[in-house]
Amino acid sequence: MSDAEKQSASHDSHDENRVGSFDGLPPDPDAHLSQEEKDKIDRKLVWKLDWILIPWLCILYLLAFLDRTNIGNARVANLPQDLHLKLPEQYNETLTIFFISYSLFEPLTNVLLKRLRPSVFIPIIMVLWGASMTGMGFVYNYSGLMAARWFLGLAEAGLFPGVNYYLSCWYKRSEFGVRAAIFFSAAAVSGSFGGLLAAAIELMDGIGGRPGWAWIFILEGLLTVVFGFASFWMVHDFPDQARFLSEADRARVVRRLKLDQQSSAEHEEWKMSYLIAGLKDWKMWLGMVIYMGCDMPLYAFSLFLPSIIQELGWSTSTVRSQLLSVPPYAAAAVLTVIIGFVADRTRQRGLCNITVSLIGVAGFSMLLGSTDPRVKYAGTFLGALGIYPCISNTISWMANNIEGVYKRGVVLGFVIGWGNLNGIVSSNIYFNPPRYLEGHGVMVAYMTLFLFGGSLLMTTLLRIENSKRRQGKRDYRIEGKSAKEIEALGDGKPDFFYTV
Repeated sequence: MSDAEKQSASHDSHDENRVGSFDGLPPDPDAHLSQEEKDKIDRKLVWKLDWILIPWLCILYLLAFLDRTNIGNARVANLPQDLHLKLPEQYNETLTIFFISYSLFEPLTNVLLKRLRPSVFIPIIMVLWGASMTGMGFVYNYSGLMAARWFLGLAEAGLFPGVNYYLSCWYKRSEFGVRAAIFFSAAAVSGSFGGLLAAAIELMDGIGGRPGWAWIFILEGLLTVVFGFASFWMVHDFPDQARFLSEADRARVVRRLKLDQQSSAEHEEWKMSYLIAGLKDWKMWLGMVIYMGCDMPLYAFSLFLPSIIQELGWSTSTVRSQLLSVPPYAAAAVLTVIIGFVADRTRQRGLCNITVSLIGVAGFSMLLGSTDPRVKYAGTFLGALGIYPCISNTISWMANNIEGVYKRGVVLGFVIGWGNLNGIVSSNIYFNPPRYLEGHGVMVAYMTLFLFGGSLLMTTLLRIENSKRRQGKRDYRIEGKSAKEIEALGDGKPDFFYTV
C-alpha cells in the first residue's frame, strides 16, 4: 500500500464527520476500535483484495492482448504468403475488421457485465474468443481469416472496459490508478512474451501439416480457452455479492467507497437516465479525444513493431525480429507501473499524460527523421514508453472523475470503444516500407494533437471547476434537496473534487 493510501485510510473517519450522513452507509464493524487498529485492518483488507483480484485479471488481459496482436508476429512468419493475401490491402483489412466488431459491441459490455455478473460474463467471452483464435489456425484463405478476426473482436470487446469498470467498483480513487496500471502492464508484458512465444512456436513449422504461424494461433487460442473455463471459479463478483469476503469485510469495502464519495458498491438497477447523463457529460467527449490519442498509436505499434524491426536494415531473421521486439515492451511495462504509482500519489494524472506523451512524440520523430537503424531502434523504445503508461492513466483519470455505477460504466464504454474504433486507422497507416513515413507521421500527429493537447485542455478545465467548487459557486445544486437526492448528483456534488 502506498503512502497516499495509508494517509487516505487514516482520514476516513474524519471524512465521515465532515461530510455528514451517507445514504446507505452500512454500520461500522470496527466502531469499537482505535484509529490505529482501523488503519491496520484497512491495509490488510486492501492487500487481500490485491492478491485475490489483480493477478488473475492481469493474466486474462495478457492473453487478450496476445490474441489480438499476435497476427503481427504471424505476418513475419509468412502468413500473407501462405494465404495469398494482397499486401498491404488485404492484410490491413484483416486488422481493420477486428476493430469494427470490437468497437460496435464495446459500449454495451459494461451494462452486460453488471447484469450478468463478472463471474459469468468474463469467462464466457474468454472461451468464445479463445475458440475464435484457435479457428484462425485452420483458415486457408482471406475470407476465413476475415471471419475469424470479426468474431475475435466481438468476443474480446468486453474484457478491457469491463475489468477497468470492475476495479473502479472495488478501490478508492486514490488506489485505482496503480491497480489499473498493473493490470494494463500485462499488455506490454504480452508484447515481450508474445515475441518470445512466437519465436519458439514458429519452430513447429510443418508439424501436422500446419505452418508455424498457424501453430501460433492454435496454441495461444487453446491456452485462452483453458483459462476461460478456470475463470468461472477465479473471477469474483462485485463487493455486495463477493463470496470470498465476510459480512464484515463487505461492509468495510462499501464504507470505504462511500466515504470516498463513491456509490460504486451499491446494487443499482439500469435506467436510461444513466446513458443520458453520460452523453451530456463533457468529460466523456474530451476523454474520448484523449484516449484516441494513445489507443490508436498503441495498436499501430503492437501490430507493426515486428515489421518495423524487420525493415531496419539489419538483415534480421524472422526469429530475431520477434526477439528484438521484446525489450521495448519490457521497458514500457516498467514505466506503466511507475506512472501508476506517481499519479496515485500526486493525483496529477493530467501532468503525467502530458509529460509521457512528449516522450512518445520524440520516439516517433526519431523513426520519422532518421535512417540509422540504431537511432530508429532507440525510437521504438521511446515510442513504447510514450504510449503504454497513458492508456491506464487515462482510463484511471476518467474513472476517478465519473461517479455513479452505471454512468461510469457507460462513459468508460464510450471512451474505450471510441479509442478502439481508431484501431481502424492504426491498421491502415503502415503500408510503405521500409521507412513507413506516413505511419510514423500519423502517430506523431495523434499523440501531439489528441493525447498531449487533449490532456492539457482537460486538466485546465478540471482545475477551473475545482476552484469554483472550493469558492462555493456550485453549492446551489444541493439547496432544498434530501440526502438521497444529493447522493444522486454523483460527480456533480459540490464537495466532489476532480482528479486533475
